[in-house]
Amino acid sequence: MKEFLKIVFGLAFPIALQNLINTAVTTADVVMLGKVGETALSSGSLAGQVQFVMSLMIFGMTSGASVLTAQYWGKKDIKTIEKVFSMTLCFALTAGIFFFLVSEFFPEHIMHIFSSEQEVIEGGAAYLRIVAFSYPLSAFCTGYLYLMRSIERAKIGTAVFACSLVANVFMNAVFIFGLLGVPAMGVRGAALATFLSRCLEFVIVLFYMWKINRQVRIRKGYFFHWNGLLLKDFLVLSIPVVLNETLWGAGMSANAAILGQLGSPAAAANSVVRVIRELVMVMSIGLSAATSVLVGKAIGEKKLDVAKTYAGRMVMLSIVMTSCASGVMFSLRHTITDALTLGPTAKEYLMFMLAVLAVYNLCQSVTCPVIVGVLRAGGDTRFGLILEGSALWVGSIFLGWIGAFVLHLPVKAVFALLMLDEFIKLPFAAWRYRSKVWLKDVTR
Repeated sequence: MKEFLKIVFGLAFPIALQNLINTAVTTADVVMLGKVGETALSSGSLAGQVQFVMSLMIFGMTSGASVLTAQYWGKKDIKTIEKVFSMTLCFALTAGIFFFLVSEFFPEHIMHIFSSEQEVIEGGAAYLRIVAFSYPLSAFCTGYLYLMRSIERAKIGTAVFACSLVANVFMNAVFIFGLLGVPAMGVRGAALATFLSRCLEFVIVLFYMWKINRQVRIRKGYFFHWNGLLLKDFLVLSIPVVLNETLWGAGMSANAAILGQLGSPAAAANSVVRVIRELVMVMSIGLSAATSVLVGKAIGEKKLDVAKTYAGRMVMLSIVMTSCASGVMFSLRHTITDALTLGPTAKEYLMFMLAVLAVYNLCQSVTCPVIVGVLRAGGDTRFGLILEGSALWVGSIFLGWIGAFVLHLPVKAVFALLMLDEFIKLPFAAWRYRSKVWLKDVTR
């Protein structure tokens, strides 16, 4: 147990801290734009869905790749790990360039998906035209830092994202509100601050790659010349995870779009809930990522009993941590609502949404470490794709759409329907975990 706790504090907590820092960046945008008004808050939050979907795609690529790198890390096969790194970063850069092109040249079309209010669409389009330039940089840095987690090098990500947070908060204040002689830019200022903080991340990551990290290198030969069998393994593991994360991210964006079509108060309240959900789940998500590394490494070392023990302990830790965080969030719901400059309708929606979220997170505290951590560690990625895709799109989103646009239910009822996916997933995820079919070595 002592060795296990040492590993948890050395890996899971740095990853959780990274997630907390990333969420804090979004929180800073929400709080500062919330001070400007509901329209600015809705514009920035809805436009930020593009970055959200891209980040999930990158997370999917690196999660699939991490199944390989963690198990090869257990075998100490550095050469193969370097090849997987190079392939993954190439795919990540391609995704970043794609999202840049779409956001730069079709921002109004994107915003029409999320809102029918012209003022929100114009503000979101202005945000996208600026922040789009950060997408290739963000894709590369995020991909690299996520892969470093899989070889138990999580602290560099924490350092990079901490620097980015400080820079982003400072520049948000300057550009949004017009400090230090700079004209107030509102939502465009938030976009500019995000772009500049991503540039800082990119510089730090490049310095670390070239000057500090001597163990796993990005080699030009591996970047442009791929091993066919390794590419096949990568695609078999990564494609289901990329589809899974993309469907989940698109589903969260669909939720935002459905609520956005119901008016600015619903969109503003939901944008706050999204951030709070990430804050509450930050430890569980960190534990899930660490679970994938620890279980995958143990499988690569042929220590299947250790893998089962780590998996059980990490799931239990996730439940305990999330229960505590959800309890704190629920008890502070009045304080959270009063701290934001929202209208009375948006505040009423927010209070209800936070109550629903407290229960929703308890289900996610089980499904997240099981699907994202345990199952993926053993290469059981297709089950997660089928389960999450079905629960989200066939379940909660379909019911939410029917409720909003066919039955014309109240906003609170629509939100409750949109939050059903975790309740649907819970029994199936628990059954798959107990089956032990995920204890597989996927290396060659």
